[in-house]
Amino acid sequence: MLYFIVNRAAGTGKSEAIWRKTKKCLKDGVIDYKAYETKYVGHATKIASKLCELPADKVSIVVVGGDGTVNEVLNGITDFQKVRLGIIPAGSGNDFANGLDIKKDVAANVTQIALHDRIGNVRQIDLGMVIYNGCERPRVFGISSGIGLDAIVCKSALKSKLKSFLNWIHLGKLTYIFITIHSLFSMDTADGYIQLERKVKDSERTYKIDKRMEKVIFMATMNLRAEGGGVPMAPKATGTNGCLALSSASGIAKWKTFLCLPFLVTANQEWIKGFDIHYTDKAIIKLSKPMVLHADGEYCGNVTEVTYECLPGFLNLLN
Repeated sequence: MLYFIVNRAAGTGKSEAIWRKTKKCLKDGVIDYKAYETKYVGHATKIASKLCELPADKVSIVVVGGDGTVNEVLNGITDFQKVRLGIIPAGSGNDFANGLDIKKDVAANVTQIALHDRIGNVRQIDLGMVIYNGCERPRVFGISSGIGLDAIVCKSALKSKLKSFLNWIHLGKLTYIFITIHSLFSMDTADGYIQLERKVKDSERTYKIDKRMEKVIFMATMNLRAEGGGVPMAPKATGTNGCLALSSASGIAKWKTFLCLPFLVTANQEWIKGFDIHYTDKAIIKLSKPMVLHADGEYCGNVTEVTYECLPGFLNLLN
């Protein structure tokens, strides 16, 4: 049995057509399923939590929606060993699906999910966890969690009328570019301190980095390579290498950062002074003043202290 969590509003209505195709594939394949449609923000979290209470050894949940819906489901799962997750990407960015090379073809996706559910074949995927001052409980993320510019952009995009219009004409990814340029020159920076820990492979030793940062523009902790509709903040992040990638920009004038954005978009930022990527199992970040924080594009709050941890192989993926 497959349990579907469907967000018809994802992708500015694109999800509606994808769900119709999905149902046809399920009918043609004679696949048993139950569907639950989300009605409000946070509803997918509650549905996933309820499904985890089912009296079964394994529960197969399939998300039809975008990155926000996937994040809600991840944060509703109370037993990751019990749950097997499938994704039918139907959002505007689909960074989670793209980062894991999940098929865009609905029929192929449904067939693969149903087959893997039947034979018990899954891929084990890393997740990230973020704890911040003021949070009620740790928040799980599949793509990324960021502080500063990328978080401001995500927060603005959630309520952007421009995004809705550009999605309607199939140019939704341009939203992030326009908002990024505007936010870069209007945002306040902060000084920061980071403490990173990385276990040395095949050893009990831990490699540590302590670093002070001035005028932090962004610090994006990546589980997958890209966020914001495909911006490769950490080109080597795979979601399967057992660590997170902390991608940052600091100590750079805003005008220079603006000129460097094309290098960021083309995954060539590591050659630029002030742009850094560190791979870590755990990261503690402290800021001189509050900055915006997001997790998988969802606004979390304005924070001064954040702790990140990698959860290796936590997610059983059916795709």
